[in-house]
Amino acid sequence: MHVVATAGHVDHGKSTLVRALTGQDPDRLAEEKRRGLTIELGYCWTDLAPVGEVAFVDVPGHERFVTTMLSGVGPVPVAMLVVAADDPWMPQAAEHLAALDALGVSRGLLVVTRADLADPAPALARARSEVDATSLRGIPATVVSGRTGEGLDDLRSTLADVLSSVPAPDPAAPVRLWVDRRFHVRGAGTVVTGTLPAGTVAPGTVLSVGGAEVRVRGVEALGVARPSVSGVARVALDLGGHAPPIDRGDALVAVDAFEATARVDVAIRGEGEPPERPVLHVGSAHVGTRTRVLGPGLARLVLDRPLPLRYGDRAILRDPGNRRVWGVQVLDPVPARRPRDLAGHDGSPAAELRMRGVVRRSLLRRIGAPADPLPEGTLVAGDWLVAPHLVAGLRLRLAELADRPVAPAEAAHALGLPDPAIVTALVAPPLRVDAGRVVGPGELPAVLVEAADVLRRELSGFAAPEAGRLDELGLDAAALATLHRAGLLLRVDERVVLLPGADERAVDVLAGLEQPFTTSAARQALGTSRRVALPLLAHLDATGRTVRLADDRRRLR
Repeated sequence: MHVVATAGHVDHGKSTLVRALTGQDPDRLAEEKRRGLTIELGYCWTDLAPVGEVAFVDVPGHERFVTTMLSGVGPVPVAMLVVAADDPWMPQAAEHLAALDALGVSRGLLVVTRADLADPAPALARARSEVDATSLRGIPATVVSGRTGEGLDDLRSTLADVLSSVPAPDPAAPVRLWVDRRFHVRGAGTVVTGTLPAGTVAPGTVLSVGGAEVRVRGVEALGVARPSVSGVARVALDLGGHAPPIDRGDALVAVDAFEATARVDVAIRGEGEPPERPVLHVGSAHVGTRTRVLGPGLARLVLDRPLPLRYGDRAILRDPGNRRVWGVQVLDPVPARRPRDLAGHDGSPAAELRMRGVVRRSLLRRIGAPADPLPEGTLVAGDWLVAPHLVAGLRLRLAELADRPVAPAEAAHALGLPDPAIVTALVAPPLRVDAGRVVGPGELPAVLVEAADVLRRELSGFAAPEAGRLDELGLDAAALATLHRAGLLLRVDERVVLLPGADERAVDVLAGLEQPFTTSAARQALGTSRRVALPLLAHLDATGRTVRLADDRRRLR
């Protein structure tokens, strides 16, 4: 399905044009019919060869209803700007065009109507000059008469060409449906409508609104019940009789896939600076906002209520007093209280980690910032990510703290880290975790430290020194136990030692085997001898990384 929103001055023939294209009347209210103008959003649809189903969102053109207009065009990727041949360029056409430009809408078409009442050339020329100064520059134009039908076939053909060039959105994307209508249907319950930009909804889908979960009971698109609908599409969702309170401007979102935020840092585009208290329009929502300019082209917005915003979202700031608009693009949906440097921020994992330092991978996903691939040197501690540029400094400070045994929670507090699990992940030789505390290597005899250094230079992979080499270096069982406790070597048997961290690397290798695996398969995968493989596997059993089965095979725990 494709969705197209109209735009243009009041009484320039938007609704007449939609009626001519679809055979349906977008003006459904008695007041609209009495006054001959659109007040609420109207929805009509048709089947357009060769692109298939096309839904139209018909917006009001009167200046009093610009908020309603913005709620209609906000989630829609294609616009049809309508101007009348028998009128000059009008204020609402300019305001609607400015709104589309602020949203970055780049696909659409320009339609000059009422070609039977005046020469369309002047209106077309003026409109073209205005359009080509915006994100819609270069869109095709057609001339029609909604009353006589002249030019409608050309309009249909041009519209089909435009829609065929629109890239298909991801049906697996997380759902975010901005609600533009809510009503009650007797026998069904709460029904909401909106434009689904991406993702898929079906009966049984569980969504969240304002922190409350709601299950979709039924899905309808273009007046027909559907087993599922993927964006872009106009949808009506039956939420049953026990849905939480929902209004226009609320967003139904996939559970745990978005982060509601009332503070957001944005790139801002437009002439001059916005006022201190503009209105933010995003999707079908409009909320009061306090603006703080952070620098050229950057601002922080504090919203009157939280919204599920993501990196890259486009929105409009509007001054209700003089109708000026600014385009904004979200750079940081969950900024720190102290503004961070956003220069060159592109939403990549490297940029996000550089800006945030320490962040949950799941948060990056919820705010729409990619969490993969991670830059080299990133420390991973469960769901936590630590930026590469911080790791060395944190390890140095942790070593200073560990001159006496220190609990991970105490170390996390001293280092300003949000979770003790990060401290545990930071531990590396010569530090180690012993009895639940981080401890340092202590005062080791220089001869032992030197012998351990020699072995670490000689060893690689999962190789272990021969007993004779240990004797040459003066390393008996007691000395090896001391070096193991200090984290300078990994001792898996009385006279078998490996490089530090070999057990963790072995787990990574064994994860690639078909589970469960034999000792022989493990030895071959590790590329080592039976003398090393047997005690190493026993060490993994003892430390809970592997489970030994009754038939002597093993599997990862």
